[in-house]
Amino acid sequence: MATVSQLKAYSALKLQKIKDSYNVTFGILSALAIIMIVAGHTGYDILTVGGLFPYYSFHVPLFLFISGYFYRAEEEERPLLYVKKKAKKLLLPYFVWNLIYGLIAWALRAFCGFSMGEAVSLKSLFLDPFLHGHQFLYNFAAWFVPALFLIEMMNLCMRLLLRKFRLNSEWLILAGSLVVGMAVVQLAIGGHVWGLYKTPGRILFLYPCFQMGQFYKEKLEERDTLGNVPYYAIVIGVQVLLHLCCNGLAYSSVWCTGFANGPVIPYVTVMSGVAFWLRAARILSPIWGITAQHPAGGFLQYLSRNTYAVMMHHIMALMLVKGILAGIAAHTGYLVDFDFVKFHTDIGYYYLVRGSEAFQMVYLAAGVILPLGLQRIIDRMKGASNAG
Repeated sequence: MATVSQLKAYSALKLQKIKDSYNVTFGILSALAIIMIVAGHTGYDILTVGGLFPYYSFHVPLFLFISGYFYRAEEEERPLLYVKKKAKKLLLPYFVWNLIYGLIAWALRAFCGFSMGEAVSLKSLFLDPFLHGHQFLYNFAAWFVPALFLIEMMNLCMRLLLRKFRLNSEWLILAGSLVVGMAVVQLAIGGHVWGLYKTPGRILFLYPCFQMGQFYKEKLEERDTLGNVPYYAIVIGVQVLLHLCCNGLAYSSVWCTGFANGPVIPYVTVMSGVAFWLRAARILSPIWGITAQHPAGGFLQYLSRNTYAVMMHHIMALMLVKGILAGIAAHTGYLVDFDFVKFHTDIGYYYLVRGSEAFQMVYLAAGVILPLGLQRIIDRMKGASNAG
């Protein structure tokens, strides 16, 4: 049994490792990105800058940009170890939680009158996550995890191949991936990315965003020195022009649909959205640094290091809020306009108390805080186990 002093020593060592390796700017960017994901699923435009930067024009690619930034060329020296590490970090917890959510979906259908989610089967447990990721619905936002794993593997294989022929130029990889990604968008506009084609289409569309992160680190970061005023004048100016000249900027990364402006504009909005929030994260980083009093940077840095948990669990957290509202509506005289049919059949139904848009903050807070609370419990259990 671990003593209190052993637990404290383990925690101090863990926090020191975090302090030594933590990139504050990209930590802030990760925290902002996951908040946008949760807000996007509730229709809450709190971080769209008055609608100027719609979430669905860049927020999923923003996660690919962040992941690409942290890719290291040294991984190519130990490719099998890299594959093992990524499978353990991304796929193993995904499949565990996928089974849990499959059982939850079954129980809700069998005993609570819900009709959402597929039956638990080998297909829904192991194949559907790579085909669409919406098999049980209560964890559908985690479709991104298997997609990210495939993108990481494709990136590794491609770089190993290009390295063999001495063609591993960041300029070449970015240009080539963009050409392929734009071809996918054009095919999607023509109605050719459907059915089983959506899986490779999604991967090929998103890979250039991963490469943008690596390209930024290797080629642009040290040159990113333009003052904040001219920088934002350019980024916001470009975004205003896009709104004036385009037919809506949002699209669906998971389904490869909604591309209303040809093959180039989606990547332009990715660049503009990333540019806006990357500089915002840099501006905020000096006031959010790691301190002696808060060595892990407090709540927001814990959020930035646990975006996986929020991605996996926030849809269920939102369902819990709706469940509480359903209980109030069923057993009191309040919330008489709560729609029980939609609650039981539509994962995208969100009830706003008295129709107030401000109530969306409750959903947002629950979607972030409840998954982090669950992760905190898991962390404490792991800490106690390791210390013991």
